[in-house]
Amino acid sequence: MNWWENEFLKVKNNRLYLEEQPAEEIARKYGTPLYVYSRKQVLRNLRALQEAFSPAPAGLEVRIAYAMKANPHGSILKTLLKAGCWIDAVSPGEVEAALKAGFPENKIMFTGTSISREDFEKVLKYPELTVNIDAVEQIDLLAAACKKLRRRKPVRVSVRWNPGLGRGFCSKTVTAGSHSPDGTPIKFGVEDSQVLPAFRKLKRLGFVPVGLHQHLGSGWTEEDFPVAVKAVDRMVKKAKELKQAGFWLEFLDFGGGFGPKYREDQRLFPLAEYAACILDKVEDSGLGLKAIVVEPGKYLLASAGVLLVKVEYLKKSYGNLFACVNAGTYNTVPRPAIYEEAYHEIVNAARVDSGKKARLTVAGHLCETGDVFGSERSMPAPRGGDILAVLMAGAYCRSMASNFNLRPIPGELIL
Repeated sequence: MNWWENEFLKVKNNRLYLEEQPAEEIARKYGTPLYVYSRKQVLRNLRALQEAFSPAPAGLEVRIAYAMKANPHGSILKTLLKAGCWIDAVSPGEVEAALKAGFPENKIMFTGTSISREDFEKVLKYPELTVNIDAVEQIDLLAAACKKLRRRKPVRVSVRWNPGLGRGFCSKTVTAGSHSPDGTPIKFGVEDSQVLPAFRKLKRLGFVPVGLHQHLGSGWTEEDFPVAVKAVDRMVKKAKELKQAGFWLEFLDFGGGFGPKYREDQRLFPLAEYAACILDKVEDSGLGLKAIVVEPGKYLLASAGVLLVKVEYLKKSYGNLFACVNAGTYNTVPRPAIYEEAYHEIVNAARVDSGKKARLTVAGHLCETGDVFGSERSMPAPRGGDILAVLMAGAYCRSMASNFNLRPIPGELIL
């Protein structure tokens, strides 16, 4: 059995099946390139997360707030709504998409960076929504938006603080601390010394502070666990300081991305241990919280999607072998082009495995040297017309796709 196989992705007679349907037949029927998602796999991933937090004591609600930026497909949103999820939205457009899918206002939290007054005006039309402040400087903009709208109902707010340490699978996905590992200044969150002043200002202006939020970064693996635990300690400590100052919080939001398994040698983040850590520390804190929140965007969706592409021809050049496919990374799976560390397994759907393999690069059809889905990969050599499956394409693929070179974004199919 291949390391990447699951109930969605299976190999039968050396052919790739997606939820019991041959990938090649799906490609012939619907055309390529094509995103294929599994609703059942999304729910399987969700159940695994719910199980990790199932020891939560009575009276403590565990809110799973889906980070919509991972994949905003309407059918996926409706599936998650039915399963009891909340929504973490980062733009007015995502708020609108959540409402269109049926999410009630009171199950949406709006968290934005570099937010304008106009952005706030759009989301404040929905009185039950919670606004998560990313900067002290946003408070005046929020107040100005309320004044312009003549809003009377107090706004529920939380504060996204920066706990001073962050972790992510690469420098560009670290969202806390002072600088990313590559030296880029971190733009997110309210620094430690300004958290209490921010709460006091919010209260003075008539807002209702209800929560404290943090987000360390995306794509956590096992090696990130010690830092994640340290951040939990800091979060609880900060909440206690706020309580002593008179701010009784409704929830703590432990934002961060649990990394799905992109590579065979990747060691998964110990989700059950992390959940136990949060639950134990919250229970011992005396904070009297109503809820805790987690934001698993990528974790729920990545392994529930693939991209099917067709090999147009094989090309040889200066000793290199290329499988030239009818899709480009920027239009379909941008992660390898954006993040040097990003990796997606690629499978020949017609011949998943064989004794004789070739070493080749899967190249897209865009005028960009970085337009490769995978470099120097070992796989059964495809032929023109073969279907390749780019795995782990359910998250941060369609949502980040573009029309670069005026190429169309592929269609989507949900099984």
